[in-house]
Amino acid sequence: MKAITLANPDDPRSLSLVDAPAPAPADDEVVVEVAAAGVNRADLMQAKGMYPPPPGEPETMGLECAGTVVGTGEEVGCLLAGGGYAEVAAVPRGQLTPVPAGLSLVETASIVEVACTVWANLGMLAGVREGERVLVHGGAGGIGSFAIQLLAALGCEVATTAGSAEKLEYCRRLGADIAINYNEADFAEELEGSCDVILDVVGGPYLERNVRSLAIGGRLVTIAVQGGPKGTLNLGRMMPRRQSVHATTLRSRPREDKARIVASTVDAVWPLIESGAIKPTVSKTFPLAHAARAHDFLESGEHTGKVVLIP
Repeated sequence: MKAITLANPDDPRSLSLVDAPAPAPADDEVVVEVAAAGVNRADLMQAKGMYPPPPGEPETMGLECAGTVVGTGEEVGCLLAGGGYAEVAAVPRGQLTPVPAGLSLVETASIVEVACTVWANLGMLAGVREGERVLVHGGAGGIGSFAIQLLAALGCEVATTAGSAEKLEYCRRLGADIAINYNEADFAEELEGSCDVILDVVGGPYLERNVRSLAIGGRLVTIAVQGGPKGTLNLGRMMPRRQSVHATTLRSRPREDKARIVASTVDAVWPLIESGAIKPTVSKTFPLAHAARAHDFLESGEHTGKVVLIP
């Protein structure tokens, strides 16, 4: 098969399409012919040597794909710990999803990882409820685009941050009620003490302001540290307000845990996709051989929604 490899470990853009051994599936895996693979910021971090795959998982980048099961012809979405940037992937059975009715394989490849991440953290961990105010940072990105739509469908009041007027308008079209330009305003001043849940991808630099923004009983869930991993917490402020902070990641979880998340996501979120309440937001597609260009585009911040590779 063909797969993307990093030709030079010191050059994160040295992504080359090369001949590679086809994966040998374990007893709990199936082989999927990849039709499309989603691109995520985790892939950019892996290319920079900052986010290696868990032990025993493929070195090839790619945390989600969609395609056809070899031998059965069944079309599926796939949550991966690695291996999506290839023509063929071995996928644990518990990490397969059906293709939502009405979606293409390209659209499906753009939602599997993001849907599982958003639902695992907002639905399963934070337990968002109708009527709650939820702040989503980076609302125009892949995670943010999906989270805004999910929260709007669940009846939450959605606040979000983005860096331009165009992206803020995009977020409003997705269902955001409050849209804040982080280059022009301090979200903590506008939202202080009012957010029941916050979904954060920035990390350390936002930690103190996120906690200031939480309401009594508020839950902060950090799923990425794009701004850095370290920040300061005022526990004395948090304790009487019964606030909590969670830091989570999906990739390194045990397969049994991922299977539980996938099943819950399909049960809770796929009906919202099939009804049209949540729509995939594919910003741009690239041929698999142009993975480096896809990484450039994602890192530029020009995108709204997801970037997808097509073998």
